[in-house]
Amino acid sequence: MDLGDLRREYSRIGLKREELHANPMHQFGVWFEQACNSGLGDPSAFSLATASADGAPSIRTVLLKLFDEEGFVFFTNYASKKARQIEENPQVAMLCHWLPLERQIKITGRAEKISKMESMKYFATRPRGSQLGAWISPQSSVITSRRMLEGKLREAIDKLAGGEIPMPEKWGGYRIFPETIEFWQGRENRLHDRFRYRKQEPGPDWIVERLAP
Repeated sequence: MDLGDLRREYSRIGLKREELHANPMHQFGVWFEQACNSGLGDPSAFSLATASADGAPSIRTVLLKLFDEEGFVFFTNYASKKARQIEENPQVAMLCHWLPLERQIKITGRAEKISKMESMKYFATRPRGSQLGAWISPQSSVITSRRMLEGKLREAIDKLAGGEIPMPEKWGGYRIFPETIEFWQGRENRLHDRFRYRKQEPGPDWIVERLAP
């Protein structure tokens, strides 16, 4: 199928250097709030790219659950493929893509496990069904059927009926400590506005650079 004619112009707004915060996490917060207020579905969804020790890449969509001055936090099964690759190679990339706003944010950095206490605090806020799912799913492993998962779920519901569900040892969060953060705003004629924040070491300062589209 030839998709050469499947195109549209990006023409909402531009992005200027003087409009950007000096701190990229503050700028991320502005864009994230605008995405949330725009009526987009799942604005916290982002693509997470990882690679094994020998460089084999993998990518999937996960949900951002917290961001602060230090970085971006998501949660997963520590036996999953993404977790195994992070153990081998902690360098990761993430992409927030808000197409209706003609925006994306590209981030590279290093992923590290957060403390067990932080993970437990978040786990306690999850819906009960999601808590049970964390217990029964051998994430990324080959399974025989969906019926097997549903059977495990029924067993877990009966076993833990009405009681508190503890956090599994194999489950928890990662924080991505950003090294570069790029804000991309679509523009006419594919002359997009791109500004990259690059961490200046040592120290907390960031260098801001405009990139060619």
